[in-house]
Amino acid sequence: MQKAVSPLDGLKILDLSQIMAGPYCTMVLGDLGAEVIKIERPGTGDDAREMGPYVNGESTCFAHINRNKHGLSLNLKDPQAREVFYEMVKWADVVVENFRVGVTQNLGVDYATLARINPALIYCSISGYGQTGPYSRKGGFDLVVQGLTGMMSMTGEQGGAPLKSGIAVYDVGAGLTATYAILAAVIHRMKTGEGQHIDIALAECGLPWFVWESAAYFADGTIPAPTGSRHRVSAPYQAFRTGDGYIVVGAANQRSWERLCTDVVGRPDLIEDARFVTNDDRIKHVDELEQVLEAAFQSADAATWIARCEQAGVPCGPINNFAQAMQDPHFLARGMIQEIDHPKLGRMQTLGTPTKFSKTPTSLRKAAPTLGQDTARTLRRFGVDDKQIDAMRARGALQ
Repeated sequence: MQKAVSPLDGLKILDLSQIMAGPYCTMVLGDLGAEVIKIERPGTGDDAREMGPYVNGESTCFAHINRNKHGLSLNLKDPQAREVFYEMVKWADVVVENFRVGVTQNLGVDYATLARINPALIYCSISGYGQTGPYSRKGGFDLVVQGLTGMMSMTGEQGGAPLKSGIAVYDVGAGLTATYAILAAVIHRMKTGEGQHIDIALAECGLPWFVWESAAYFADGTIPAPTGSRHRVSAPYQAFRTGDGYIVVGAANQRSWERLCTDVVGRPDLIEDARFVTNDDRIKHVDELEQVLEAAFQSADAATWIARCEQAGVPCGPINNFAQAMQDPHFLARGMIQEIDHPKLGRMQTLGTPTKFSKTPTSLRKAAPTLGQDTARTLRRFGVDDKQIDAMRARGALQ
């Protein structure tokens, strides 16, 4: 039987990025089959290596976002090391970097320089605010851009303190935005032979996600306020307290609402209640709607209501903590928790990939590298002999 080929088999990536946004992008590309060589500075490497928890002295944060990559430690300030990097650029299809704007020019690894070496190169820059504009020279952080873009002003409960998202949504979002931008540029190059520079900003990647919020603001100037777990344009679509905890109910259309009333809570009278006849009515009277439904839901436990909703075809589910989510039989059956052998962490669990291809499956081929794990092997591949490697290592040009 012919061995399955990954979707991006043959695509060659040089990864100069660190922490989260860039590494997330290159991890996804690696999961899809691209060959990724991660280049870190000698000594400390990627700053994510300093983030715990640690197992056997190795950062688990780093390990979970740098799988399917070869690890090379190279000091790009060293002229000989930089020349080796230029040789690698001739080989590469894509370079990904997330330095602060201006740093790549100082190091001599900016797009203009590398495009002269490889005109077909796709070069992706990920920064806080982009390569242009009044904020371009600022360092960008997920928390800061959550505040800047308005996300924190609309997250949490009405009247409460501003809240950030529970995950680094802008870092991950920038990584995913960079991923699809790179793939689009690869398709363009397949058609034209042209490389190009891609400019991704953390602060911009999330703005197009504000679909309902921008629709209301541009229509009538409505400024979105916090809504807790409630939806902005559908009701009931939120968390509700039951007799022993919370559930979420998503009766987002009229049919689901009517089934909720008749088959779940046994209140068919609510369908004709003037406050709740249409979705628009329910949004206007959402406080009263919540009180009515919570009074009903508190008469039984969460499991009872989830079972009733499922039998009635009303979208509903538990509010799990992360441990419960990781033990959910559905995610286990779908391969979303995987195991891989790491040279220091041993046999470790990690999240699987959400893309399921029928012909070109993704795979976890290699655990995240220890610092400099593949340096000598990679340099030999690009024509550097052992004597040169020893000399470069002695002066701190590599690790």
